[in-house]
Amino acid sequence: MGTAIVWFRRDLRLEDHPALDAAAAAHERVLPLYVHAPEEEAPWAPGAASRWWLHRSLAALDGALRERGGALHLRRGPSVQALLAVASAANAEAVYWHRLYEPAARVRDAEVEASLRAVGIVTHAHNGALLFEPWEVATGKGEPYRVFTPFWRGARVRLRPAAPSPAAPPRRWATLAGGLPLHAFGLLPRIAWDDGLRAAWRPGEAGAREALRTFCEGALSAYAGQRDRPDRRGTSRLSPHLHFGELSPRQVVRALEDGARRHGRARLGEAVEAYLREIGWREFAHHLLYHFPQTPEANLDASFDAFAWAEPDAETLARWQRGRTGVPIVDAGMRELWTTGWMHNRVRMIVASFLTKNLRLHWRHGARWFWDTLVDADLANNTQGWQWSAGTGADAAPYFRIFNPVAQARKFDPEGAYVRRWIPELAEAPPELLHEPWRDAALLARSGYPPPMVDLKTSRVAALAAWQRMRGR
Repeated sequence: MGTAIVWFRRDLRLEDHPALDAAAAAHERVLPLYVHAPEEEAPWAPGAASRWWLHRSLAALDGALRERGGALHLRRGPSVQALLAVASAANAEAVYWHRLYEPAARVRDAEVEASLRAVGIVTHAHNGALLFEPWEVATGKGEPYRVFTPFWRGARVRLRPAAPSPAAPPRRWATLAGGLPLHAFGLLPRIAWDDGLRAAWRPGEAGAREALRTFCEGALSAYAGQRDRPDRRGTSRLSPHLHFGELSPRQVVRALEDGARRHGRARLGEAVEAYLREIGWREFAHHLLYHFPQTPEANLDASFDAFAWAEPDAETLARWQRGRTGVPIVDAGMRELWTTGWMHNRVRMIVASFLTKNLRLHWRHGARWFWDTLVDADLANNTQGWQWSAGTGADAAPYFRIFNPVAQARKFDPEGAYVRRWIPELAEAPPELLHEPWRDAALLARSGYPPPMVDLKTSRVAALAAWQRMRGR
């Protein structure tokens, strides 16, 4: 039965790992391998925050393997050459992996599969990242969905929370000389800007399990009513763990179902369904990316190709990126992102609406900034989220739905705790001025907080006028 390679990518866990389970069942020895080849993911190679997380997640996976008598073998790409070289050196007869769905990854994986099979190495690709493959849920005509609600209705009825498999070690781990040390990949920042990330996160499978347990025992019970409140810890914060595959969506579904059984459907049923729907949005994002691979760069709604986006300038973008727009809820979100590598989902929508509508800048500028600064930067989710906010994507919010950031802040941060946390210069502002401090020139002068870079009402009118001109063409 010989040796098999398990090619780890964004599946950095040992539990509920279909590729590892299959390799362990069919082969005497298993060699865990990670190949670092970010250039193969261009133009969407991992950003700085993602690289930070990847370093720690790889270190955690290697530690878990060493506890079980194995080790993670590290190589640098190109992936085809690395896999061929490792397979030859280890005398491996098969390679197992989990599918990725980004356009560049699909091209790369097809080349890898063809090259390995050409020299007699068997390949096995599994689904380890999604509840459903992107092609498994389709309309009655066999076409991809472009609206979430019918997509999720079709997926939800098929969802059966099968028990995730435990971490079953293979008969014997294979090891191989010639691997690289993790620091050779240069994933960590040369200048220490990551204090906030280290304080906020615990990358790795153990951290993912802890985060899931914390959510199920805490915020889940009130999730349906609290998930839109950035001033409270009402969300799961599982997104980076899911992106890097430290946790599978199947494990999440099982944990939710177990909690509902323990505490009663009457108490947790609504919360479980609300969170499952968010997992459904993740599935929908991958469904869209698979069927519409042009969307990371192009509008899904081609009518927006004629939209008159404003010409960006460095100062405007920099003020938005650094949280100096003069609109407190927007700036709070951008500072939270810069410090922790994460932003509350409600605030993501607010800052995206401000960029694409009040500033009328193309959504690609926001998508690129999020890509570099989010620890949960995921091409499917990032693309779907920005096109939704800009009104250019599938099942998108209409462009004329322009968030009023002041109204949003009053509704979802009513006591101002979120804004005061991330904008300390406004910590002493009176409640009636906190979300619109420009109403008091003395407050701005005293605090040093900037006036708003655009007038919210005037910029809203200009955005709607540009949209009407596009529709008239």
